Amino acid sequence: MRTVLVTGPGGAGRTTAAAATALAAAREGRRTLLLTRDRGPAPDAVLGTALPRGTADGAPWAAPTEVAPGLWAARVATGEHFEDRARELQDRGASLFDLLGATPLDPEELTELPGAEPLAVLAALRAAHDRDGRWDLLVVDMPPVHDTVRLLALPEQLRRYLRRLLPPERQAARALRPMLAQLAGVPMPAQRLYETAERWEAELAAVQDVIEAAGTTVRLVAEPGPPAVEELRLARAALALQGCRVDALVANRLLPDHCADAADPWTAALAGEQRTARKELREEFLVDGVTVCELPHLGRAPRGRADLTELVDRARSTTVGRGLVAGRGLTDELDGWGTADDGPEPDAWTVEDRLAADGVLVWRLPLPGARRDALDLIRRGDELIVGVGPFRRVLPLPSALRRCAVSGAGLRDGALCVRFTPDPALWPRPS
Repeated sequence: MRTVLVTGPGGAGRTTAAAATALAAAREGRRTLLLTRDRGPAPDAVLGTALPRGTADGAPWAAPTEVAPGLWAARVATGEHFEDRARELQDRGASLFDLLGATPLDPEELTELPGAEPLAVLAALRAAHDRDGRWDLLVVDMPPVHDTVRLLALPEQLRRYLRRLLPPERQAARALRPMLAQLAGVPMPAQRLYETAERWEAELAAVQDVIEAAGTTVRLVAEPGPPAVEELRLARAALALQGCRVDALVANRLLPDHCADAADPWTAALAGEQRTARKELREEFLVDGVTVCELPHLGRAPRGRADLTELVDRARSTTVGRGLVAGRGLTDELDGWGTADDGPEPDAWTVEDRLAADGVLVWRLPLPGARRDALDLIRRGDELIVGVGPFRRVLPLPSALRRCAVSGAGLRDGALCVRFTPDPALWPRPS
């Protein structure tokens, strides 16, 4: 199943762009599911349909509502997902709570905590992919872009924490717990707690597979202007650091071109600012093969299917080697991303052998949009910690680089190139 995660700066019209993308795909014959995590009235207003709340059929959303032929929509049930997980954790940890003398919380006390939404969205991603054959396309209305980057990094981070706190080799001692309980005179933590940790690891691995799949891409939505340009640059580099591929940039709420020559100075200034930002964004994104799609300002907030249809009909797109054209503006880049075999290959993280010429190995990490002053690099044992602005990722070193020392790094042509010099004490010597 093809998956498109729609995000962008706050207030850029992410929900509208996600709904328009889903409607455009459904009109072309794709069975499409639109998921939104927005609990406010915006999704209902944009779709012209009230989306039910709650859960159904074992998924963290209510039964999807058909809002157009071939298009279903549902709202992620963040609160209900949190309550279900909290009750499950209490039930599995009952013996540990008894050991500590703790009193479990009553059902009415289980109120949603900050940070519950990312876990619910991740659960929804996996649940949608578990329903093989039901939909051809999943479009997800994601949080603002900086929150989305952290959300997409969460499965890998949590799996890392689980491995550090409950390493597999220590779990081999589970067979000794009955004997330890007899020696200590108190019951030991239940086996179910360890089983829960193992199940969390499996669930996180499954959702990480969805995020890293060849058919999963991110679509950035922004209202062109100086702040958006800078924010998109950072977001694009941060997404690349997480291995997420951007398939399209949607420039939203564009004023007509003739507004730049309007008699009203306010309108002319805003249209001119948009025109400058659009040119800058095209130059940055098109060079890397990202489709740039443009949605017009309707002169009102889009409400209902009629307005969405107008947006789809008036969408225009630009790709490399082609000027701005109308037509399948929101769906051009959906083709050819089905599997790792037929989808476009991401810009790979490669190790270049320059030992003969320069005595170094170079690890090339593509980070389009990154700026030198926003990059951090730390070597920690067999790992490399790379930072882009406020975002970080811990990268295990390829086996050959573990026997090397970092000798330098530079940003060239949108890629971080880290140089490694072989350590004579660890590098294999020729016989």
